[in-house]
Amino acid sequence: MSVRDSRPENDKPERLIAEVRHNRELREKTYRDQALKLYPAICARCGREFSGKKLRELTVHHKDHNHDNNPPDGSNWELLCLYCHDIEHQEYLDQESFGKETSSSRKDTLATYKPFAALEALLKEKKK
Repeated sequence: MSVRDSRPENDKPERLIAEVRHNRELREKTYRDQALKLYPAICARCGREFSGKKLRELTVHHKDHNHDNNPPDGSNWELLCLYCHDIEHQEYLDQESFGKETSSSRKDTLATYKPFAALEALLKEKKK
């Protein structure tokens, strides 16, 4: 068997992978554009604002972690910066693997610590 005969077989997986990547990029571009029209260019987790060239650092996160669930109203999306997106997925993996409770799974708990509770008293004391 010559090199020419074996080459198309070797190219087939590469073409398939390239086609899958291309289709994924098209799908992502579609819902990313929709999400950027629906939501302000702000990370939903850390609150950082993005514009210009930095806008590429803002990603679309699927709340249910299903990348095929892309409702047109955007109810399964939130915009996260690259760093917060990585943290969100790491917490999801930790929870899935180790059963750990993460900050995203504790969104309904209320904060009990009030760091500025005595601030008014301190400011009044300082004025005296």
